[in-house]
Amino acid sequence: MKILVTGGAGFIGSAVVRHIISNTNDSVVNVDKLTYAGNLESLQSVDQNARYAFERVDICDRAELDRVFREHQPDAAMHLAAESHVDRSISGPSEFIETNIIGTYNLLEAARGYWATLDETRKSAFRFHHISTDEVYGDLEGPEDLFTETTPYQPSSPYSASKASSDHLVRAWARTYGLPTLVTNCSNNYGPCHFPEKLIPLVILNALEGKPLPIYGKGDQIRDWLYVEDHARALYKVVTEGEIGETYNIGGHNEKQNIEVVRTICALLDELRPESAFRPHVELLTYVQDRPGHDLRYAIDASKIQRELGWVPEETFESGIRKTVQWYLDNPEWVAHVKSGSYQQWIDTNYNTRVGKA
Repeated sequence: MKILVTGGAGFIGSAVVRHIISNTNDSVVNVDKLTYAGNLESLQSVDQNARYAFERVDICDRAELDRVFREHQPDAAMHLAAESHVDRSISGPSEFIETNIIGTYNLLEAARGYWATLDETRKSAFRFHHISTDEVYGDLEGPEDLFTETTPYQPSSPYSASKASSDHLVRAWARTYGLPTLVTNCSNNYGPCHFPEKLIPLVILNALEGKPLPIYGKGDQIRDWLYVEDHARALYKVVTEGEIGETYNIGGHNEKQNIEVVRTICALLDELRPESAFRPHVELLTYVQDRPGHDLRYAIDASKIQRELGWVPEETFESGIRKTVQWYLDNPEWVAHVKSGSYQQWIDTNYNTRVGKA
């Protein structure tokens, strides 16, 4: 197969590209605008492979998308390109509307136009796989509740609302036009090559520099943590073996409070960096004002993908978080290059104004 991957220079997208090139005989066309979170250095292990191609294209540019489909003739599309940070969506929602909604519309139309030109054999084999988030479901009330594939949508932030909208567009294009689609909704990802505005990489890098570790509210928010390479395996499983028209929830079976995650990272850094002047790193914890509309608990019921496609995560949280911390310790150049001036400005704006307001 030749698979078109949008957002392939991002955190999850780059893991998908690395997985396909390293573990299959398939080819990849990586379509990425290279925003602040897109980093081609995350693809250095595969970017010289003959089965890999890169196109710097904005998914909001319909003419360029048409060209990419026409020139590369993919057998499937995996749509991961998205603005994905909740806090950024609160302070600046317009980019989320543009990329996640308008961009998805443009991609659907480009894919539909291309799909219509295929012969019957290739047309019946084509798949459009839309990768979404569990945040479209809102949050859970009871301690035993889980998100299933039929949980009603109740998005809480501009980010999750924009992703919910894109999910609806994909299903509408399937129903109205017959485009062969699949949708997956995943829990919180973590692992190598994660842009350091999200909780886990932010805590690791701040701790290494002796900076405050900002914790929203009491740190009692619960997330189901999914190691990104497990997620990449699941996504490939869905695009190659999933049933057209179906939705699959993908979770890590690792529910943790944010404060528990941070304390685990601190303990690992104490162990792996015994010479650090900032041990014990847990003393860097700083509680800051919670963000507006913060969902308290997400948890995924991933039994459908296990039952129907045979996928289960290989990493426990303990094994995955150890690999993650070690990766950041082993890759200081990647970290140095990604921490640009715009990143620093964002951290200052978002977190430093909250210190002491919990």
